[in-house]
Amino acid sequence: MPQIPEKIHELTVGQLSARSGAAVSALHFYESKGLISSRRTSGNQRRYPRDTLRRVAFVRAAQRVGIPLATIREALSELPQERTPNREDWARLSEAWRAELDERIRQLNRLRDHLTDCIGCGCLSLSSCVLSNPDDAFGQRLAGSRLLPEKGRP
Repeated sequence: MPQIPEKIHELTVGQLSARSGAAVSALHFYESKGLISSRRTSGNQRRYPRDTLRRVAFVRAAQRVGIPLATIREALSELPQERTPNREDWARLSEAWRAELDERIRQLNRLRDHLTDCIGCGCLSLSSCVLSNPDDAFGQRLAGSRLLPEKGRP
């Protein structure tokens, strides 16, 4: 990993990519989504503050555990003066995200456990069909293997 002298306070997109491990295209995408920001030089080149490395690390760690970018952006926007997240921020946010992740894990476990029951059945209304029709929502209103439009609805 290339070292950047401490006297350098801004990074090029290439330096940020090399240090963070994120592709240049990912960094541009993060910037377009408001997760990181840069300034432009007179030659229209991006320059990122050094602390952007920590923001990118925060974003990538949150993504690895399945947090959507919109949720990450929302969390970062709550920090005062758009400062870089620290250990306490991560602890607070990860605690808030834990319930969401636990629910996703529960749903995935349920899908896994019922996967072989539902492949190719086409039922859409059996209470055991958690893939196409979780909790048999359509079976409460309609019968049959297809969801037909209700009268008066397109």
